[in-house]
Amino acid sequence: MSIRENIEHIRSLKDAAAVRSGRSGEDVLLVAVTKLHTVDEINEAIDCGITDIGENKVQEIMDKYEHVKPVRWHLIGHLQTNKVKYIIDKVSMIHSVDSLHLAQEIDKRAAQHGLAMDILVQVNSAREESKFGITTDETEQLLHDILDTCPNIRIRGLMCIAPFEENPEDARVYFAAVKKQFDQFGKISHPNLDFRYLSMGMSGDFEVAIEEGSNLIRVGTSIFGARDYSKK
Repeated sequence: MSIRENIEHIRSLKDAAAVRSGRSGEDVLLVAVTKLHTVDEINEAIDCGITDIGENKVQEIMDKYEHVKPVRWHLIGHLQTNKVKYIIDKVSMIHSVDSLHLAQEIDKRAAQHGLAMDILVQVNSAREESKFGITTDETEQLLHDILDTCPNIRIRGLMCIAPFEENPEDARVYFAAVKKQFDQFGKISHPNLDFRYLSMGMSGDFEVAIEEGSNLIRVGTSIFGARDYSKK
């Protein structure tokens, strides 16, 4: 299928999953993940109504930024502190904050640009050693530490990447654990905490993630097809 047909199919599945969870399809934001995909492919997706794209690597944002049509950029992959300065004025949100050290660097660079940066705190609810993110036990402390020391950051919610499962149903428990925290910590009263986004679900498991409360899904392969890793 074409990119347009893929997007329409994803939207139909997204909307149906939202209805099953008692919401509208409009309540769930689709972020198209463009890792290793071309500027032409990205622009085609934007022409099909995609408003938000996610990149895993800072270098790809730098390479593509000037050539992509107007769109909101999300940094969804692991971010090294020494690369924050390159994207601080280019992305609308950073999904992968998993340490106070990284948050403080984002805060410093945001202050230099006179802006407030929206972030998500990445939670590794499955405690997978191969993935970044804090444990569910560490979430509350990190939230408070960021709020106490980073005035140029707005915490907009949580993000998680569930383990790959042959059966997406097996990922449900990990999504549910982060949704529980989203509901709990979203009640904290602070001017720089405004929980709006629960970023959960990718091509293989986004329907289950939506059923468990996700309102932002990150989908790449199901839109653009398999990535060619020889281009890395």
